[in-house]
Amino acid sequence: MYGVNKVILIGNLGKDPEVRYLEGGTAVAKFSLATSEVPRKNKEGVKVEQPTEWHNIVLWRWNAEFAEKFLKKGMSVYIEGKIHSRSWDDKEGKKHYITEITGDTVNILSSKSGAEGTPASTEPNGAVDTSVPQGANETTDDLPF
Repeated sequence: MYGVNKVILIGNLGKDPEVRYLEGGTAVAKFSLATSEVPRKNKEGVKVEQPTEWHNIVLWRWNAEFAEKFLKKGMSVYIEGKIHSRSWDDKEGKKHYITEITGDTVNILSSKSGAEGTPASTEPNGAVDTSVPQGANETTDDLPF
């Protein structure tokens, strides 16, 4: 039996993507993404803000090049990908751990600057997908759970 490793995030960039090119020209981009759930109401009917989660995002090849050209701090994006954890030892022999989301699809939901002419997303075949995931723009205060 096989498992499924799929992550879907909608959030805001915490910083501009840092892009570097490996030997052979392969692009890799890294940035942080903040996600927050919709505030909920407590028993007294007062809105309670949910904590912000920070995610380490890694994009490769055409997605990294897309990020370099179009993504900026504060932009709202939709990212689909896989979760990966890895570890390494530093120069002093101390072990470090990190969990990252490797993005396969990136969709721009809103631009901080409101720039015109920005593609909405990238797809592996290089096509631009301007669709917004169903429910991405919907907010609700009263959730049944």
